[in-house]
Amino acid sequence: MANRVALVTGAARGIGRGIAVALAASSWNVVINYRGNLEAAKTALSAIIQAGGRGMLAQGDVANGEDRQRVVADTLQQYGHIDLLVNNAGMAPRVRTDMLQVGEASYDEVMATNLKGPFFLTQLVANNMIALHTADAKIINIGSLSAYASSPNRAEYCLSKAGVTMMTGLFADRLAEYGIQVYEVRPGIIATDMTSVVKAKYDKLIGEGLLPIRRWGTPDDIGRAVVAIAEGALPYSTGEIINVDGGFHLRRL
Repeated sequence: MANRVALVTGAARGIGRGIAVALAASSWNVVINYRGNLEAAKTALSAIIQAGGRGMLAQGDVANGEDRQRVVADTLQQYGHIDLLVNNAGMAPRVRTDMLQVGEASYDEVMATNLKGPFFLTQLVANNMIALHTADAKIINIGSLSAYASSPNRAEYCLSKAGVTMMTGLFADRLAEYGIQVYEVRPGIIATDMTSVVKAKYDKLIGEGLLPIRRWGTPDDIGRAVVAIAEGALPYSTGEIINVDGGFHLRRL
C-alpha cells in the first residue's frame, strides 16, 4: 500500500493540488507535475508531506512530447512504476473570444494542453503499465461540464473537454483487456484561479439556484472523487463519467 504511485499533471495549484493532497492523505506517493510555477509546486509538495504522504516534483509541459517522456522517465527512475495517472493539467483560452473571431494560435494551444498532451501521455503511461503488468492500474481524466455546456466565448476549451470524454471511452475500451480501468471525473463550478475571473457571475447564478447544491465546488471535492476511484470503489466500472458538479448536469423544470 505504501508503494502506490500516482502521477498527477498540473498538480501545483487548484484542482490538481486538491487531488494530490487527497491522494497523499490516503498514503499514495504523488508525483507533482507542473509546467512553470516552481514555488507553487513546492507549496503543493509541502501540503502533501503535511497530509502524511510522500512525493516528488516533475517539471514538464504536457503539450510537449520531450517533456512528457522526461516526466515519465523521472517517475520511473524514482519509483519504478506508475499505478495511477491523473490527467488534470489544463488551460482556458488566454483571452475569451467569440468563436467567430477565435484564432488558430489559441485553438492550437488549448487543444495541445487539454487533449493532445493527455492523449499521448496516457498512451505512454498505459504502455508502461502493460509492460510491467501493473496490478489495479487506473487512469483518471479530469473533464469539465464544458464538454456539453456551450460557451461560445471559449469554444476551443469546450471542444477540448468534449474530446477528453471520447478519449476516456476509447482508452477504457482498449485497455480493459489489461485490467486497466479508465474514468472521467467531471468537475462543475470549482473555486480555482481559472474561475476567479468570473466569480461575481457564478456567485449570482448559484445564488439564484443554478445548482441543486447551492455552493461552489472545491478542489477537495474533486480530490475525494479521485481517491474513491483510486482506492477501488468502482471495481466493475470503466469508461464511467463521475459528475462532481453540485447537480448541474440534472435537467430540471
